Amino acid sequence: MTSLTGRALRLTVYIGEDDTWHHKPLYSEIVHRAHAAGLAGASVFRGIEGFGASSRIHTSRLLSLSEDLPVAVVVVDTEERVRAFLPQLDELVGEGLVTLEECEVVRYVGRAGGQGDTDPKGKKSL
Repeated sequence: MTSLTGRALRLTVYIGEDDTWHHKPLYSEIVHRAHAAGLAGASVFRGIEGFGASSRIHTSRLLSLSEDLPVAVVVVDTEERVRAFLPQLDELVGEGLVTLEECEVVRYVGRAGGQGDTDPKGKKSL
């Protein structure tokens, strides 16, 4: 597991839910490549409404067709590791927005041992 505390860089990739890479969701490809690159972590967040460079509003409202909703893939790691990952994004992301922001990691701790080590609230058992 990667150790991470202090200054870091947050990479956010804003794409559409329907964007694909070789018939797979693009957000999934980004997460798997980030994992393979040894980055500290990646998460995908699905938006309920938004628009981008095309100025077309995408929404999940009940009376509208929910199509191509906004998705944000967020990766946090050291500046060096994140910047080393950027060429892969150049290959993958044809349309969308990629941002970098400095951040500070206050706590980055994974689960120790097996699955039985946490209580229902996710707290570590003593």
